[in-house]
Amino acid sequence: MVDPQVVRVKWSRTHRIVRSRFPPIDLFEDIADPADWDAILSAETKTNPRIAESVGLLGLVPENRRVAGKGASWAMAPFVHISSDRPSRFTDGSFGVYYAGDRVEVALFETIHHHARFMTSTAEPAGWASDFRELVGTLDSDLHDIQDVEQFPVYYDPDDYRAPQSFAQKIRASNANGILYQSVRYPDGKAVALFWPDTAGIPVQGQHFSYYWDGDRVSRVKNLTTDEVFSVLA
Repeated sequence: MVDPQVVRVKWSRTHRIVRSRFPPIDLFEDIADPADWDAILSAETKTNPRIAESVGLLGLVPENRRVAGKGASWAMAPFVHISSDRPSRFTDGSFGVYYAGDRVEVALFETIHHHARFMTSTAEPAGWASDFRELVGTLDSDLHDIQDVEQFPVYYDPDDYRAPQSFAQKIRASNANGILYQSVRYPDGKAVALFWPDTAGIPVQGQHFSYYWDGDRVSRVKNLTTDEVFSVLA
């Protein structure tokens, strides 16, 4: 298999969807220099140990790749709150990834798929189960391009993530910015897996959504911003 090319990717809008329940992290929203965060966190933890829990594993993000200011929590969170219990296509859970699509439909269908897997595993009853928020950003970065599914089929298995995880880990170790790929859950759209907060940039809040779990799958989505309800085709 040939090595992917690195291409410049410029999107005027990126779309990411996350659970609405996570609050902002004060340290990231502050105007303090990110290079000073470790010292600030160390001092504040002495009087309030719970602060460290909210901030997460700050050491995973180099100082020069951090972002700060209003909305920075949304860019930093996926990189400091990680777990081997939450692997995904391009990480085994040992490092963070900021996933986003070139349109809101990509973000919706990707999160609907993974939310349905979570709901199935927890045997939740039917109902409007969870609320989500859209994060809208921009992108201008050099990324590894694996959009050609026929050329890179091993990275597109619907359930086996071992090959894409190994690939991502390898290029991230060489300070790569991320990956450009075809959305697996919404094939008409493109997606990115970004390895650093400064590549993702600071997004702004967009629309709000709620997903309806019917006991077998997510069958409806309600746009809480417009009150429109959409059926999700099986």
